[in-house]
Amino acid sequence: MGWRPPAPRRARCLLLLLLLAGGAAPWGAQRGAGERGGTARYEAVKKQLGAVGAVSKQYWQYLACKVWQEGCEQEKEEESSPSPGWGLPLVGQDYLEILSGWYCSFGRCCETGDCRIVNNITGLEAELSGQLHGQHLAKEAVVRALRVFLQSPRPGKPLVLSFHGWSGTGKNFVARLVTRHLYRDGLKSECVRVFIALFHFPHHTYVDSYKAQLKKQISEIVQHCKQPLFIFDEAEKLHFSLLDAIKPFMAHYNDKDQVDYSRSIFLFLSNLGGNTINEVALDFWRAGRAREEISRELLEQRLRLELQEPAENGYAHSHLLQENLIDVLVPFLPLEHRHVKLCARDAFLARGLPYSEAALQEVANMMVFVPKEEKLFSAQGCKSVSQRINYFLP
Repeated sequence: MGWRPPAPRRARCLLLLLLLAGGAAPWGAQRGAGERGGTARYEAVKKQLGAVGAVSKQYWQYLACKVWQEGCEQEKEEESSPSPGWGLPLVGQDYLEILSGWYCSFGRCCETGDCRIVNNITGLEAELSGQLHGQHLAKEAVVRALRVFLQSPRPGKPLVLSFHGWSGTGKNFVARLVTRHLYRDGLKSECVRVFIALFHFPHHTYVDSYKAQLKKQISEIVQHCKQPLFIFDEAEKLHFSLLDAIKPFMAHYNDKDQVDYSRSIFLFLSNLGGNTINEVALDFWRAGRAREEISRELLEQRLRLELQEPAENGYAHSHLLQENLIDVLVPFLPLEHRHVKLCARDAFLARGLPYSEAALQEVANMMVFVPKEEKLFSAQGCKSVSQRINYFLP
């Protein structure tokens, strides 16, 4: 449900509507009733207040539909079978148009039609450029895929992105930024669900129960949110039958009689393929070529070969790749010494702490770098960098 004012503010809004509705009938009748005696005047006032209350209820319903997109179905039903004796006065309706326009001028109404959804791709791109270090391929792939998908008036299928790389290279970080810039409440949004393989589906003996629950949750969220986002962390540890169970939700949408899943977004986060990505990066470094020269096409080709090899994990055994349900494989490159220093700088800034080049260097020196000979890539990426900052607290 979109943003709604708290109860006291609603009361003030309702009072305003009562004042608007008050003009719908003259008070002269009450004065005339007073002249005919106390009882007649009481009955007239009672009748007048009842009429005002009825009109005010319709005013409130109309405003809720215009601003918060709720109560519209009820409004349509009442329009098709209007209550006898009164209707929404044209003058009052004009007032409400002005009022709802004034309200929306403060940014409470949304172009998406759902105030839970903001779709700020420009903000996402800017934040990725400033805070995602060493991942030019991931940034470009995610921003382009989301922009094309969100601008499409009728996407043929849900958007499915699969993030691959070593731990600490930024997969979860990018997922959080995506939720923050697509939804007003970020990860807390009613439109977002995060599933962690070993946390939500720990026992393979209960896989049938997990399948039923998972399909039920996805169906319910799609029904009350037109652009849901589903994040599956540790995707390589998901049982293959779980992936197969949600496969229909990611397929091409053809049946107009069924719930439309085509506006859904699926993110799969996996450590699979990390070694393959690192080998390519290491080969480029040994050849004296910059990592920025690595193309996503090269890495995607290598990733697909690895992920489709027989292996004892559900991700490789699933039909997501074979049936081309994954739209983009997003590679996350291993992080070098300079990238770890940038992560340390961000951690200092996030806490409002001063830092020096020596401090950033010391944080980077605390990390383990591989391979053993070159010591080029951080074994944990930027994970645990923020904890290392504790050593510099006064």
